[in-house]
Amino acid sequence: MLELISLLLRGIQPLLVPICFVGAWLIIVLVLWSLWTATRDSITTAKKMHNIPCPGCQFFTNDYRLKCTVHPSIANTEEAIHCCDFQAKTNSLMY
Repeated sequence: MLELISLLLRGIQPLLVPICFVGAWLIIVLVLWSLWTATRDSITTAKKMHNIPCPGCQFFTNDYRLKCTVHPSIANTEEAIHCCDFQAKTNSLMY
């Protein structure tokens, strides 16, 4: 039994270096591909989130308890991108 295992290992030995070489490069390529797709998806999500107009709306309170006085359930979400009640903040001070 031990001789059979030894014979099998000697037969596989010439193939181990190419298999390990290809396997190592395959792992490197898969890691780089994973990093690329994660970066691409993060950029896509960030671009989408920058289209949310809530911080520039006069109804936005910037309070975590009530983010928006008109539509509190969709404030700061993707649903708020095309909000029909959006009104830009005015810079004038009221006394």
